[in-house]
This record gives sequence, structure tokens and C-alpha cells, in this order.
Amino acid sequence: MKAARWHKARDIRIDDIEEPTPGEGQVKIKVAWTGICGSDLHEYVAGPIFVPVDTPHPVSGEKAPIVMGHELAGEVVEIGQGVTRVKVGDRVAVEPILACGECDACRHGKYNLCETLGFHGLSGGGGGFAPYTVVGERWVHRLPDGLSMEQGALVEPAAVALHAVRVSKIKAGDTAAVFGAGPIGLLVVEALRAAGASQILVVEPSKERSDKAVDLGATRAIDPTQDDPVETIRSLTDGGVDVAFEVTGVPDVLPQCIEATQYEGETVIVSIWEKDAAFQPNTVVLQERSIKGTIGYRDVYPATLDLMTRGFFPADKLVTRKIALDDIVEKGFEALVAEKSQIKILVDPSA
Repeated sequence: MKAARWHKARDIRIDDIEEPTPGEGQVKIKVAWTGICGSDLHEYVAGPIFVPVDTPHPVSGEKAPIVMGHELAGEVVEIGQGVTRVKVGDRVAVEPILACGECDACRHGKYNLCETLGFHGLSGGGGGFAPYTVVGERWVHRLPDGLSMEQGALVEPAAVALHAVRVSKIKAGDTAAVFGAGPIGLLVVEALRAAGASQILVVEPSKERSDKAVDLGATRAIDPTQDDPVETIRSLTDGGVDVAFEVTGVPDVLPQCIEATQYEGETVIVSIWEKDAAFQPNTVVLQERSIKGTIGYRDVYPATLDLMTRGFFPADKLVTRKIALDDIVEKGFEALVAEKSQIKILVDPSA
């Protein structure tokens, strides 16, 4: 079968590979749609980050070249011995975690903090940029009847956003700022709306993405090329927001997030970073602010699916292009680098 594999930065190729078969406790999925994630884009532009290159990943046992694609949904077409959670014909979304199950974090149920954390479609083990993939039954979640396969491909990034909001200190009625209105930033807006935030201020230079944020429920969008985002946020919130979410990965933005919060405010870092970022520690110390990081998700797929059935995280507002596997570089990765109007691009790996 054909598959899009990462060989090195700026080098993703359509290769012929063997079609996988499920082992004990595994599920074979015919992939319907797979989204191109910001993490995929980081690997394409500046990787490796999660892609194992020199030594195989300790969970997948693989190293580059690896099949990419971790935002996927499809249909179960075969099950391995002992599988009981799903059956052939089920429509499922994949939670693409690779965790050892043995480290301290895993033993305490915090598998997204695994010492050897990886992702199916980033760290080996197969991926969604291929017609078929195989995953452990633990990591598949049945799609409710009312959700499309396109919506299923958004469960993974929506889970990232929902987890980020859930681990923050946000409460109903609190104010929030989201720096960056890319796919994850827009999904954070949706998650904040679900959490009952009273104001959601978005900082984003792209008009198309700013407009989309407002369409999804942001109170106001701020163009940082026209207005000082920190001063604007402070003036709109009587001194700063309760929680700011950093979703850009741009070093200069991190101190803005911190300074846009009120005293005892919190900054949640959602981005994966290509470079170091610096801030003046006194901006945290003198106001007793806090900074928190978040990675992936844990135990939030059921809640994400439930919110989707209630209309949150809508695919029709977030998916801006659908492409065939052969076009993944030019119309997918390169388009996301060049076109800020693109939000979520879905790939049909069988087309």
C-alpha cells in the first residue's frame, strides 16, 4: 500500500510499504480521513522532534522513515485475538498514544506524561497517512452515530485543546486569552466556551483566522501588528485575564502571555517549540503568577466525543481543504506553511 513517510525535514515521500495485519489485542483500521497536525508541520519544517532517527522508539521499536499521521478516524476491518471493545464495522477515532505502561507516570494513570512518550504516526508504529493502520484496542474509541468521519479526524486535536483547558485553573465566569488562532488555538476557544469562560480574547495577526475565532465564539480578536496585545487585554479585563493560553510556539509571544494575566494569573503553554523562549522571571515572581505546560491528553476522548455531539468543535467550520495522499506535500504541508487561510487540511489516504 502507499504511505506518506517522513525521511527527514522537508522530505516526506509517498512510499510503497507492506499492508499491516493485527496481532493479539490489536485492531486494523481502514483510514477514512487523517488531519495534518501542527506537530506534523513542525516535523516537516524543523524535525526531528518526536520522530526517532538514530535509535528506535522504545515503544514502537521503529525509527525513520516512519509513516506519519496521528489525527485519524476510520472503520474497523479486522481484529486480533482477544479484542472485545470493538468489532468489525465499527467507526472509530484513534487516540494515538505510545506509552510504556511501566514508568511512574504510567503506573499512576498519567500516560501522557510517560517517560518515553510517543505518538502513533509520529514515533513509529504506523500512521494515518496510509490506507490501513493497526493500533491496540485500548486506543480506539467508537464514534457516535451522529458524527461524520471528518468529525472523527478532529477528535485528536480537540482532545489536546480540551485537556489544556481542563488542566488549567479556569472556572466558569473567568476570563481567558488565547495567543494564536491556528487549529489548536481555535479548538481552545471552543473548549473555553464549553467551560463557561465569560470573555475569550484571541491574539492573532491573520484576519482569516481572527474572523474564524470570533465565528467560533471568541469575544474579540486582537491584531498584534496593530495593537499592543498586553495593554489591550489589560484594558478589556480590568488588569488582565485569569488564564492565558500560549498556542503559537513563537518565542516573543511567551512573555506577552504572562504579562497579559492578572496577579495570580496562569499561563498555560500548549505549543511544541522549535526554539528556546525567554521571559523576565520578575513578571512571574512579583505578581505570584504561574506557568504550566500541557502535552497531549489523557482520559478526555469520551468527553470530547460527547461535546462534539452537542455541536462543539465543528468540522464544517474548521476543515478548509480535503486532499488525496499523493498531494500531501504540495497541497498539504506546503500550503499550511504558506497560506494562513488554511485551518485544518484532511487527507484521504486511499485517494
